[in-house]
Amino acid sequence: MPRTRSRRVAVNTVCALLAAAAATVALRPSLLTDRLPDGLPFFGTQAVDTLPLPAASERGPSPAAPFRGSPALRWADGAAGIVLPEARATGGLSKARVEGALRDTRDFLIAANLDPATLRGERPQAALDLIDPTDRTLLDRLETSLAKPSEKHDPLMMFSRFDPAEVVPAGPVVKTRGRTTFEAGERDGSVQIHADYTFVLPVARARVDAGQVARTIVRRVLTVEVSDPATYEVTPGKIWIAEYRAHVYNSSCTVFDGYLHPSFPGDAPESDASGPSQDPYDRSTAGIAPEPDECAPVSRT
Repeated sequence: MPRTRSRRVAVNTVCALLAAAAATVALRPSLLTDRLPDGLPFFGTQAVDTLPLPAASERGPSPAAPFRGSPALRWADGAAGIVLPEARATGGLSKARVEGALRDTRDFLIAANLDPATLRGERPQAALDLIDPTDRTLLDRLETSLAKPSEKHDPLMMFSRFDPAEVVPAGPVVKTRGRTTFEAGERDGSVQIHADYTFVLPVARARVDAGQVARTIVRRVLTVEVSDPATYEVTPGKIWIAEYRAHVYNSSCTVFDGYLHPSFPGDAPESDASGPSQDPYDRSTAGIAPEPDECAPVSRT
């Protein structure tokens, strides 16, 4: 049975004032009143995600139809699902500064979750290059996770990647749904960008049973702190990730080698999975709760 793995929140220390100490930012989801471009509410999407699917969906996914039977069939393709809000001057920062930070945040999400090189397990250099080089704490943590992945240092907390010796993409499309908002930060001259996206990643076995397709679903919640470079030690054109969380559905709960390991039809269930099943398409909750790591069965993929 497919299973889900929750990962604890990782909080990053925010950039320091030139003449003061650093602060720590906590996620504060904005009011959930905006709507998706297709007119559907972002949270509480029951109206679309529980609609009956075509009878053909009962056959399950295939290389020719990797999203058959999934609500993601109606979602946007790849980067088209990452739609940014209109920028405005906020928190003492100009419209241009906010607009640039929104664009950089979107570029990071694409590089970390949609870039074909990242997905096939290569070094996510494009994503790493977007992180502020002065944020050595985060960069060192990510470098350790990529070089020596472990349960404590897991690159899957930030990047969506598979072992190319195990699986290959089942087609060129990743389905995406989510939302980006922004608000004035707690400090003068700062803005917080909140991104909450779900990525549906279809794969096939690399060597055998090429006709089988499995889907791994990853929900990511990211908070980016945008600060005035005249006051804070930040690098223009780079992002400072204040907080990130991940919830991975249909990947091993017990393997920590830096790759997603999906379960295919007929695979033995993982013994550590317990508790009530979880629906990876349920986006009715605001963000991801900072709960302890857990392993639970998945109701569908």
